[in-house]
Amino acid sequence: MKVAFITTDNRVPNKDYGCAKPYFGTAPEALLQGFAQIGEPEIHVISCTRVTMQSPEKLAPNIYFHSVRVPKIGWMRTLFAGCIWAVRKKLKQIQPDIVHGQGTEEYCSISAVLSGFPNVMTIHGNMRLIEQVNKPRLLSYEWLAARLEGWTVPRAGGVVCITNYTREAVSDLARRAWVVPNAVDSSFFELNPPPPPETTPIILCVGFVCTRKNQNAFIRALDPLAEKAKFKLIFLGQASSGRNYDDEFLNLIGQRLWCAHSGFAGREKLKEYFQNASMIILPSLEDNCPMVVLEGMAAGVPVVASKVGGVPDLIEEGKTGIFCDPNDPESMRASVAKVLGDVLAAREMAARAKLRARERFYPKIVAERHIEIYRELL
Repeated sequence: MKVAFITTDNRVPNKDYGCAKPYFGTAPEALLQGFAQIGEPEIHVISCTRVTMQSPEKLAPNIYFHSVRVPKIGWMRTLFAGCIWAVRKKLKQIQPDIVHGQGTEEYCSISAVLSGFPNVMTIHGNMRLIEQVNKPRLLSYEWLAARLEGWTVPRAGGVVCITNYTREAVSDLARRAWVVPNAVDSSFFELNPPPPPETTPIILCVGFVCTRKNQNAFIRALDPLAEKAKFKLIFLGQASSGRNYDDEFLNLIGQRLWCAHSGFAGREKLKEYFQNASMIILPSLEDNCPMVVLEGMAAGVPVVASKVGGVPDLIEEGKTGIFCDPNDPESMRASVAKVLGDVLAAREMAARAKLRARERFYPKIVAERHIEIYRELL
C-alpha cells in the first residue's frame, strides 16, 4: 500500500528555513514514528512551503518526503488554491492508493479531498467549535478556518476523529468516521519523574495563551490556595503583548511571586519540565485531544484537566487523572489542592495513567489502527 500523508512542515510557520530536516506537529510526528516502527506501508509525506529549503529524500526507510513550493498568492488569501494545485501535481507523480490529510486548519485536508484519489482526513482542532468559544472577527483566520472545515468534512472519503467529541461534531456531515486517539512520541514513555523533592511543588500549565485555554481565570482561582499552600505555577506557551487577553495574563503573572511565564518550549525542553513537575493542569474551556494530557500521562506526571470536549475520552476520573470545571474557580482550586495534599495517591494515579497511555497512545499501536482504516476505506 502506498499512502500520501499531507501535513504542515513546521519550518514554514516558524520561518526556520535554515533547518535541513522537516519537523511536524506533535501528533503527526508521532504517527509517522509509528509507521517507521512497523516498517509499512510506504508513506509519502507532502508539505507545502513558501521558499525552497534543503530536505532529505527519506525520513525513515519506508517514509519519503516531498516539499512543494507554493507562491504567496496560493495560500490563505486564495483559500489555498496554490497548495491544492501543487499537491495534486505531486500526487500524479506518486500515484498513491490513498491520501491522508492532517488537520482542517490549513491546506492539508482540503488538498486530500480535492486530490482525485481515495482520501481520509484527521481533525485535530475542531475549528467550528473553537469559533464558538473564541468568537473571531468576520473574515479572520479562525473564522475562515471554521468555514473551510465545514466545507471539507462532507466531501472527504472518511474522517479520523481523535475523540468521540469530534465524531459527534461531524456526525451530521461525515460520510464515515473512526475514533483513534493521537499517538505520543515514544520518548515521553521513557520518562520517569523522580520522587517528589523536598522543594516547592511545580504546577505546569502548557498551552498558547488565549481565552479558550483559560489561563487568566485559573490564576485567579488559585489565589486563595496560594495563601495557604506553597507551590510554583509555571506557564509554557506563547503570549504576545498588545492583545487584551495576553496583556491581562502578563499583568496577572507580574503581580504574583508564585507564578512564572517561561514562553514557548519545544519538545525536548518540555520533557525537562515534565521531569520536575508535580502535576500538569489543563484549565481549557474547549479542547479536543490536548497533547499535553497524553504526554503527561505517558511521562507519568499527575494530570488535572477540564471536563470538556474530548478530554473525558482520555482520563478516568480518580484513576488516571482528575477533572475540574473550568467555569468554577472552586472546582479548579479543589482539584489542584487534592493533588498537592496527597502526593502518594497522585503518583499512584500517574503510574496507572502511564500504563493506560502505553496501551492506547503508543505510536506503533496508533499506526496499526490507521493501516486498518486505510484498508477498510479502500
